[in-house]
Amino acid sequence: MKLLLVDDDAGLRALLRTTFEVFDIDVDEAEDARAAERAIAVSPPDVVVLDVTMPGMSGLDFCRQLKTDPATDGIAVVILSGSDGGTAQAAEEAGADAAVRKPFSPLQLLAVVEQLAGSRYGVPFRSARSDDPQEQLLLYAHDLRHILEIEKGQRSLVQSAYRETVAALASALESKDTGTRQHSQRVQHYALELARAVDPELLEDPSTEYGFLLHDVGKIGIPDRILQKPKPLTQAEERLMRTHTVLGEQVLSGVAFFHGEGLRIVRSHHERWDGGGYPDGLAGTDIPLAARVFAVADALDAITSDRPYRRARRWVDAGRELIQQSGKQFDPEVVRGFVASEARLRAVRDKLDFASARA
Repeated sequence: MKLLLVDDDAGLRALLRTTFEVFDIDVDEAEDARAAERAIAVSPPDVVVLDVTMPGMSGLDFCRQLKTDPATDGIAVVILSGSDGGTAQAAEEAGADAAVRKPFSPLQLLAVVEQLAGSRYGVPFRSARSDDPQEQLLLYAHDLRHILEIEKGQRSLVQSAYRETVAALASALESKDTGTRQHSQRVQHYALELARAVDPELLEDPSTEYGFLLHDVGKIGIPDRILQKPKPLTQAEERLMRTHTVLGEQVLSGVAFFHGEGLRIVRSHHERWDGGGYPDGLAGTDIPLAARVFAVADALDAITSDRPYRRARRWVDAGRELIQQSGKQFDPEVVRGFVASEARLRAVRDKLDFASARA
């Protein structure tokens, strides 16, 4: 199927293009009616998705032009309504084949486009009933494949949306906790590398990766005067800071996708192997393994990064401290994983530093 998106909002066009390309739809774009005219002259689309309000000719006027020209009257037109003059009735009067009201789901628009495109691109059209069981079976198989392709595309979109949401939350946290800028991304990569070394099955739970990234999301509820304090915290401030693990769990507990290792990491990443951590005072293997892995990754980055109250220390110093704290603060198995994967962890650091410098 060939689709033409006509909208002056580049962000919306990018969102819709991503949605449609997941389903192998060929997408062309135009920012206004004149650019759309040129695109249609070069390669007529099957469907035009047309916004109402654009610079120059409005979407409704352009729709009328398409529908009154014999060369283009066969092209299906979907009007994106909702703005002034963009009602469903106005779209119908302009000759549009369908109207989708803003705000809308991209998948809702996809369903409308597939329906308009007809049997060539959607679920097979059955012009006549067949009594041949083999032919009927093939038709059902074709339908099933189509449904599975749609479901796969929807899962891909959902996963992409989760990643974007998690990244946005991590960025929001970094803008608040300026002393640990890019800490979330670095420690996530360290933890992923350590998890592969200690127990790769941890990464079979997709929430693990996101728990690594959003471990400190609870700091959104901690005052800036504490997060950015350039000297050690008072006892009262320390008690308040320690609530961020429980706050983080509460923030994410309503998201089903995080249930599992992700929530355990957020709550337990400050527990200690010797039982001296928080919030629950867990010890040894009572601490979730993913949280034990993360604790080492977090300490590695904390030691080798600048903080409001001290300068970064050398990588070799961090390695020495991790080994010294094996069996005390950290799980000895995870520390052995650090030693075994240290070269790969340093490569991760170098790669992220290079990317940050280029940005």
